[in-house]
Amino acid sequence: MDNKKLNIALWIVQILLALLYGMAGFMKSTMPIPELAAMLTWPGVVPEWLVRFVGVSELVGAVGIIVPAATRILPSLTIWAAVGFSIIQILAIPFHGYLGDWAMAWPLNAVLLAMSVFVVWGRSRKLPIAVRGAAA
Repeated sequence: MDNKKLNIALWIVQILLALLYGMAGFMKSTMPIPELAAMLTWPGVVPEWLVRFVGVSELVGAVGIIVPAATRILPSLTIWAAVGFSIIQILAIPFHGYLGDWAMAWPLNAVLLAMSVFVVWGRSRKLPIAVRGAAA
C-alpha cells in the first residue's frame, strides 16, 4: 500500500474510532446508570464512578485521536489516544468474558482493538504526522 492510500485508511479509521468512542463516551458520561444497564451488561455491576471514568476517558480519546493529528500540534497525542483505546479493549475483552457476554461483546472489542492498534502502528512507525512548522 502506498503512503497516500495508507494515510487515507488511517484517517478513516481515526474518524471511525472518534465517532464510535465519542458516542459511547457521551452515553457513559451522561446517561442514568439504569438506562445504560438496560442496554449494556456491565454498567449495572460496577460502581458508577467507573462507568463515568470510562466515558470521560473515551470522550477525551475521541478528541485526541483526531485533533492533534489534524492540527499537527502535538500529533504524538494521537498515538497515545490510540494506545488508550487499545488498553480499554484489552481490559474489556476478559471483563466481558467474566460477565458471560463474551459472544456479544467480543467481536466488537476485537475490531476496535485491531483498529486502534492499526492507528498506533501507522502513526508511530509507518506514517507519522509531522509537527506543525517542522521541516518535512
